[in-house]
Amino acid sequence: MRIVAGTARGRKLHSPAGEGTRPTSDKVRAAVFNVLGQFFEGGDVLDLYAGTGALALEALSRGCARATCVDSSVEAVELIDRNATSCALAERVTVLRRRVEQALASLPAASFDLAFVDPPYAVGPEGALGALDRVLRPGATVVAEHDRRTPPPDRMGSLSLVDRRAYGDTGISIYRRE
Repeated sequence: MRIVAGTARGRKLHSPAGEGTRPTSDKVRAAVFNVLGQFFEGGDVLDLYAGTGALALEALSRGCARATCVDSSVEAVELIDRNATSCALAERVTVLRRRVEQALASLPAASFDLAFVDPPYAVGPEGALGALDRVLRPGATVVAEHDRRTPPPDRMGSLSLVDRRAYGDTGISIYRRE
């Protein structure tokens, strides 16, 4: 895995051992950012179930200002820190070792312009999508990764589906906060 574009383009990302974490592939990340837009002018990004931090680091490399990565796994938190350092982005990344529900309850209101929700497929993104409203700024974009056979609803609270795509078994649903 590598950062696909931006200031950290080509930097290698460390992956977890075993199969406990399913990192978003370079191909899917590139496709997501083709839909979102190639580059950003600032903005804060939230990466829930962050795993390796690849999605947040890709967004930072492409111009987002700051990222908050949330994962409950000790191994994932260490990987995110290691990847942020190897991409020279560590000073712009906050890593929280918490369950997603706890993190969403403690984060400041209206803090994020972009959010990634990439839970284990067995969990699904619905719980996190339903709890995101409070921490998103108006007009924020949310990207949910899921099993393509079980997409989340088209509407979740103030989030409305704007695009849905499939890449093999991976489904991507993109929402906009009203």
